[in-house]
Amino acid sequence: MVDAVLVGCGAMSRAWLEAARQIEGLKIVGLVDLEPERARARSEEFALDGAEIAASLEELLARRRPQVVLDVVVPAARAGVVLSALAHGCHVLSEKPLAASLEEAHAIVSAARSQGRIHAVVQNRRYHEGVRRIRRFLDSGAIGKPTSLHCDFFLAPHFGGFREEMDHVLLLDMAIHTFDAARAMTGLDAKRVYCREWEATGSWYRQGSSATAIFDMEAGVVFTYRGSWCAEGLRTSWEASWRIVGTHGSLVWDGFDVLAAETAGDEREGIFLRPSPVEVPAQDPCDRTGGHLGVMRDFMAAVRGGPPPETAGSDNLKSLAMVFGAIRSAETGFAVDIES
Repeated sequence: MVDAVLVGCGAMSRAWLEAARQIEGLKIVGLVDLEPERARARSEEFALDGAEIAASLEELLARRRPQVVLDVVVPAARAGVVLSALAHGCHVLSEKPLAASLEEAHAIVSAARSQGRIHAVVQNRRYHEGVRRIRRFLDSGAIGKPTSLHCDFFLAPHFGGFREEMDHVLLLDMAIHTFDAARAMTGLDAKRVYCREWEATGSWYRQGSSATAIFDMEAGVVFTYRGSWCAEGLRTSWEASWRIVGTHGSLVWDGFDVLAAETAGDEREGIFLRPSPVEVPAQDPCDRTGGHLGVMRDFMAAVRGGPPPETAGSDNLKSLAMVFGAIRSAETGFAVDIES
């Protein structure tokens, strides 16, 4: 049995606890929140009989010796919680983003390495069936080598609360999912970015709800991102919609269920080569999917001696660096190198 403590009992904690109770051998032995009543309410909601309640992680760790800390705190508090948990010898699974700054992210990754502990991030979008299918399809060479990726993310959520007041709201709070998916699909890291950020007329956000970014990836591949969180009507998927261009053909994904690909044939149709449809294989039984639950399963397998989790902080740092590179470019008006 692996004992775990969950820190941060806000709205997001419900998804974590739903996933945790589906993992055999994982027991929640404590809940931490600045408002202990909120932690107590979560304990009752999920029937966590015997779980200890505390207002701080340090307070609970003084009484318990869990192997795992599940970190669901706000980004500003993440580094303190994670570094404390690692110092107490715990493995840690964190909500995204990995940290509130690259400096804090490096500190977390370094501490996990020096303590010999596992730290990973719930970057759950790469555990989507579509992302897995695209990665295997591209690896097969069916459309040749990728030359560019293009994605659109257009939604209009009326969250209320802190998001509508924060800086760089789209890039900082959401775009990392899309940036990480681009890395997951291609296996390539970003080297340089130019980003333009703006606030559209009629937006209910204070700053940064619309952005366009162009990334130079490894192997000469270009990745373009167009996004808005105040685009009413004709919504895209939360996974974005994608077009991937290869040397011999293209693939499109609507972010929902439609995946289609074509390659160029030998016969001509006027000035074009006649395209031929290519089947994108269905999900493979070995694909690790399941979103939030899939990430947690990989993390727990690593805790029990399995391979490092795919979303280990040391890898996720590269996706976070894309976010902060885009923000720095938007603030300066210049293309910048990605510093990870």
